[in-house]
Amino acid sequence: MKSNRVGIFGTAGMAREACDVAMALGLSPVLVSKDKSESGLLDFDTIPEANIHHYLDMPYVIGIGECALRAKIAARYGKIISFTNLIHPSATFGDRQIEKIGNQKGVIICAGVRFTHNIEVGNFCIFNLNATISHDVVIGDFVTISPQACLLGNVEVQEGTWIGAAAVVNQGCEISKRIIGRNTVIGSGAVVLDNCDSDATYVGVPARRIS
Repeated sequence: MKSNRVGIFGTAGMAREACDVAMALGLSPVLVSKDKSESGLLDFDTIPEANIHHYLDMPYVIGIGECALRAKIAARYGKIISFTNLIHPSATFGDRQIEKIGNQKGVIICAGVRFTHNIEVGNFCIFNLNATISHDVVIGDFVTISPQACLLGNVEVQEGTWIGAAAVVNQGCEISKRIIGRNTVIGSGAVVLDNCDSDATYVGVPARRIS
């Protein structure tokens, strides 16, 4: 990164957690707020989104857990600003995995996250505290993996999906991955044993569709 500063869209909890990752990397976080009213209310430097064209000298991430909103911000500013990755130093990675993730943009990986081997990660994904991503997993763009969630081997999580805190997606197989469809929510603590539809919500043990 050319600048020691990194811009972080958002001012709520996920953005502040992204600040923790930035500071662990020796960077100075600058939050991007929706309007001027939020400036000065937080413990971090803050700029209003309307002024972002004055701050093109630093890279950005989107510290917002909501997948669809991240996608909108990325589309709005993708040709104006540069996006980077924030990877906490305590996250651990299997052989050559960190290089794979380095080819993406806008990825936030918080403290204690574990990646094993042969994992494909999309752009603008968030991996929150102590999540585990096992071998041969494919993760689409704009996916949120919540704290302590666990994706076992041979799982595919499609674009825009949210995996809740401490949820477990059980292992698929090499011939047929366990598939979690696009824009789907897996509730906190759910245990997924089967494929999940797109545009749906699943909760419980075992996980069942409720909407």
